[in-house]
Amino acid sequence: MASVEVVTIDNKKAGSVSLSPVVFEAKVKPDLFHAEVRRQLARRRAGTHSTRNRTEVSGGGVKPWRQKGTGRARQGSIRSPQWAGGGVVFGPVPRSYEHRLNKKLRRAALRGALSLRRQEGAITVVEALPIDEFKTKRVREILESLSLLSGSVLIVIAEADEKLERSARNLPGTSVLRVAGLNVYDVLRHGKLLVTKAAIAAIEARLGDARDGSAAP
Repeated sequence: MASVEVVTIDNKKAGSVSLSPVVFEAKVKPDLFHAEVRRQLARRRAGTHSTRNRTEVSGGGVKPWRQKGTGRARQGSIRSPQWAGGGVVFGPVPRSYEHRLNKKLRRAALRGALSLRRQEGAITVVEALPIDEFKTKRVREILESLSLLSGSVLIVIAEADEKLERSARNLPGTSVLRVAGLNVYDVLRHGKLLVTKAAIAAIEARLGDARDGSAAP
């Protein structure tokens, strides 16, 4: 069972915490990362693109000229696709791009992403993140003291903390997520993770079911 040091916001040692091997020593499978990230991004697509076919464009429903005798090609309607302003053939219509992925695979992908960051030594566990006011400067000072200001960092908290979430909003490359919303895409797109001690316990409670069989042998 791996363990990591717990530090204060001043980067002073505050003990250590043991990490569940089911969650933080799982198999790292890039194919699962690809499948889950693809599912997440597809779900975010609006799918509101739309074109009008010949039944929806304006125009007469009668022949523009008689069938024969004019010397021109026969035409049935000015709403036909070959006319300027005519309907579009097989154009995009509103649709959902969402597709399903087995819940067991999604959990395994998240475990793998967390395990990858642990292997890289990119997880910093902090005792707590007390923010008394809405102030971006305060969050910046904390990240600087923890040597996390350079690069991208994902701050993971156990429960809602409006002051912290709003204070970190304007810091480039910095995101705040609650454990309930922790996902593979955000873990992978941030180089480092700053996790509170309470969030570690919440993550293990959420993903610690060993019956999924995703722990490394």
